[in-house]
Amino acid sequence: MLNHRLYTGLIVVIICVACYGIFTVQSISAQPFNVVVMLADDLGAHDLGIDGSVWHETPHLDALAHRGVRFTCGYSACTVCSPSRAGLLTGRHPARLHLTDWIAGHNRPNAPLSPPNWTKQLVLGEITIAELLHASGYATASIGKWHLGDLPEFGPLKQGFDCNRGGTHRGQPPNYFAPYKISTLSDGPEGEYLTDREASESVRFIQENQNSPFFLYVPFHAVHSPIQAKPNRIGEFKAKAAGAQTQSTPAYAAMLSSLDDAVGRIVDALDDCKIFDRTLVIFTSDNGGLQGVTSNAPLRVGKGSAYEGGVRVPFIVAGQGISAPGRVCNEPVTGLDIFPTIAEVVGIPLPRESVLDGKSLVPILARPDAHLEKRDLFWHYPHYHAGGATPYSAIRRDRWRLIEFFEDNRIELYDIESDPGESKECSDREGDTTAVMAQSLIEWRKEVGAQQPIRKP
Repeated sequence: MLNHRLYTGLIVVIICVACYGIFTVQSISAQPFNVVVMLADDLGAHDLGIDGSVWHETPHLDALAHRGVRFTCGYSACTVCSPSRAGLLTGRHPARLHLTDWIAGHNRPNAPLSPPNWTKQLVLGEITIAELLHASGYATASIGKWHLGDLPEFGPLKQGFDCNRGGTHRGQPPNYFAPYKISTLSDGPEGEYLTDREASESVRFIQENQNSPFFLYVPFHAVHSPIQAKPNRIGEFKAKAAGAQTQSTPAYAAMLSSLDDAVGRIVDALDDCKIFDRTLVIFTSDNGGLQGVTSNAPLRVGKGSAYEGGVRVPFIVAGQGISAPGRVCNEPVTGLDIFPTIAEVVGIPLPRESVLDGKSLVPILARPDAHLEKRDLFWHYPHYHAGGATPYSAIRRDRWRLIEFFEDNRIELYDIESDPGESKECSDREGDTTAVMAQSLIEWRKEVGAQQPIRKP
């Protein structure tokens, strides 16, 4: 229950013909719109076939993109998982939440900086999109990875979800094959594949709730390590790899293929129940791909890094409210935009007590010629990462991306439109741009109360 935390005014019907063309936002009493959010784990920006991979096979995700809008500049809220998930569910920046690293974080005792005393759970005082929808009569389910605090105190059932299938404090599954050893998921037959099971649980939830409004959150464990896939799929990609230059290991490609199948089953369930057209369907990832098992090229490095490879992700929105499906949109968008987008589509007022950092994508979903208001995107990671990253903040403004590294106070500036691989540092050449953006980054950190790393004596 949200009790006093949510604005309890009446839900009204808003028909946005003048502003948004064919897009209609209604109350759940008029015509309930469902919501499905599918979140991959560690999926790189260019891992999907439709995003440029000729090695991976993702026909179902490619088909979903053709039924919606594919954003070429999709971003996660952080370069690692827990903060991105918290940002997605609340619409608030991880820096504002003080949840800025994966739980439980990485210790580097010999480093010159110590991380701040950051929050190691999504605190119950934050309003999640599940709570907002649940308070408006939606059935809600979280099926897959949670990784936002210990259970039961900070689990999905305390954050607005009616059921939790597979979510724990863990950042990865002990095993992708049953027996899973996941406390919140009963074991299937020996050898059952976890991604298949998550799809089955999701399909069942859709079928059971098809006649009433629902919110289905599917944070897949895949394609996070351990890199385990069905043997027959691995064999198929090994054969495909013979004599060819590949984008990832055959096992990773096989994992992604199973993830794609799972997405296909969920979309098929919506179609079979004849509710796809009144369901907002969103697919994205919690951070960039993990180096060593996949490539984020031409983006620089990957998960856990300060560069584009760590935060650029696939981003697809389909279903309810989409005009001219099959579009490609180059507007920069972020996982923080998911909360306000859902709220506007289903017609629920935003909580007045919460400052949201995301923006609704409804204008550009509804009109191909529309644009979002110009805005800066920010990242703040005052931690060390096992992959080698050091504490930093970053800002994207139009074509420019500036990174401030806290160890040595170094600043780097890149023109990511002409140099997406961030190989040509240009802060000296673009001194005025650097100075203005660096000051904006400082002011933003003050505004959100961002915690800074602490220099050791």
